[in-house]
Amino acid sequence: MRLEVQIKMNDSLFLRDPEQSELGKNIIKYSIQLIHEKGFEAFTFKKLAEAIGTTEAGVYRYFENKHKLLVYIISWYWGWLEFQVIYQTKNIKDPVTKLRQVIKLLSTTVEDDIMTGHVDESLLYQILIAEGSKAYLTKHVEQDNKQEYFKPYKELCNSVGAIILECNPTYKYPHSLASTIIESAHLQNFFMHNLPSLTDFNETKKEAQIIEFLNDLVFKSIQ
Repeated sequence: MRLEVQIKMNDSLFLRDPEQSELGKNIIKYSIQLIHEKGFEAFTFKKLAEAIGTTEAGVYRYFENKHKLLVYIISWYWGWLEFQVIYQTKNIKDPVTKLRQVIKLLSTTVEDDIMTGHVDESLLYQILIAEGSKAYLTKHVEQDNKQEYFKPYKELCNSVGAIILECNPTYKYPHSLASTIIESAHLQNFFMHNLPSLTDFNETKKEAQIIEFLNDLVFKSIQ
């Protein structure tokens, strides 16, 4: 029997837990596909319902609006990524090696995880790069924060920050550096593909270049 990864989600993001029904899982599955294909602005619940073969009202029974659905899938990704950070570093004793592994993980193109049947992490990774900031760059970000919509992202930053402090317990900016690592890994990828003059990287060795850059940035910062 295959063991599936279970990511705990904020109950206030949904009206009905999508993980508890086939329709709910299809809403997540096809929303990821459509947002990746069409972009968040062009994505609608009507198009989602047509792709699934259900009614628009059926989608609204699970999510109040498409913003909460976007926050849901982005938060799910952060929760899944934190799981990967913990899992892939649990047997590493040396903190420097552990931090290098985290940088590599954050900078490497994500492949679909077979332990999450209805979520294609490879597409979700691309959505995060192109659309992720839309989850929190809104006028109601303060209210969303009070609802703890961004808790999975904060927990990921805390996990990375803790590893930074393992490397240098006196470093004063672990959370700032952790969020910088995470954001830079994704933004540099986006810039490289869309605004190449904003980076020093090219398509030939893209991941290796980002990893090298972040290692240089991080370890010079915490020395």
